[in-house]
Amino acid sequence: MTDTGDAFTIRVNGVEHSLTVAGSRDLLSVLRHELGLTGTKYGCGAGKCGSCTVLVDDREVRSCVIPISAVVGRSVTTIEGLGADGLHPVQDAFLEAQAFQCGYCTPGMIMGAVGLLRRNPTPTELEIREALAGNLCRCAVYPRVIRAIQLAAQKMAR
Repeated sequence: MTDTGDAFTIRVNGVEHSLTVAGSRDLLSVLRHELGLTGTKYGCGAGKCGSCTVLVDDREVRSCVIPISAVVGRSVTTIEGLGADGLHPVQDAFLEAQAFQCGYCTPGMIMGAVGLLRRNPTPTELEIREALAGNLCRCAVYPRVIRAIQLAAQKMAR
């Protein structure tokens, strides 16, 4: 006998989605495979690298380790959900500061930065470093990421 899963309704990027999946299934796989939102990346699968970062109720979470059942009744925002009318200021600042190279970590870095700036609109460099300490970048563009977040904070303060 095959388990057909449970029925869930989740809100992603402001849109309600009804799904039938196992409640233990990770949010990342549901986003990518059920909803076609592939901007959120799979990295380590253990919540350690940050490439799968999304916002749940405006807080950063590692979508590879949170079960779909844990986001029912909550609001999920992915990289695709930022900037309703163009680029979000953080995305724009990442472009301006050239804060990416291969780009694989970029969605997670941006989502982490958005979460940080929602909590703290004027973070110090140390606060930025601490907030993104769990986001790994194999290309080591960390100085440009810090600069991008500082630029985004300035843009958002205007």
